[in-house]
Amino acid sequence: MPLLLGSQSPRRKEILSFFSIDFQQVASHFPEESIPFLGDPVAYTEELSRKKGETLLSAYKDHTIITADTVVYLNGKIYNKPASEEEAFSFINELAGQWHQVYTAVTVCKESGRFSGVEQTNILFHPVTAAQIRKYLAHFAYTDKAGGYAVQQGGNIIVSKMEGCYYNVMGLPINTLQRLLLHVGIDLWDHLKIF
Repeated sequence: MPLLLGSQSPRRKEILSFFSIDFQQVASHFPEESIPFLGDPVAYTEELSRKKGETLLSAYKDHTIITADTVVYLNGKIYNKPASEEEAFSFINELAGQWHQVYTAVTVCKESGRFSGVEQTNILFHPVTAAQIRKYLAHFAYTDKAGGYAVQQGGNIIVSKMEGCYYNVMGLPINTLQRLLLHVGIDLWDHLKIF
């Protein structure tokens, strides 16, 4: 059964490409704003991830579909993708010097069933100045990232400590993905690549 990555994220594509498994990448056009945040980041990300997969399933009935959703969470507030530089500045300013959580929900979807799981990573930011935040935003793409920041490459300069899965923060936790794919007969151990 063909595999479909229901995301336009280049980071999710990169992570799945760590394995020698053929897949197609398409966007899920599920309207994320239609799901309200009711205080539980686990339930929220899981519902978004599942709805993205179910939206694609109607057009790709013969596929196994992988979808995901990532949010940053602090003190009852979620931080999705910033709509502007000012919003990204506000996000990082609020997160600076704070422990916060990154949640990624992954769903593996096919006609015969839906399988979802959520990974949590805890991150502590360095205290940063307004000038450092402006410099950060001038050098790293932020509009397609929950919380307006990246942990890959030099974007990690803002991070003091991390507890949990690095790939979760990038948007596709490998161990959660492996566990879910086993439900549909796909074992990533059989698709390891030589690096």
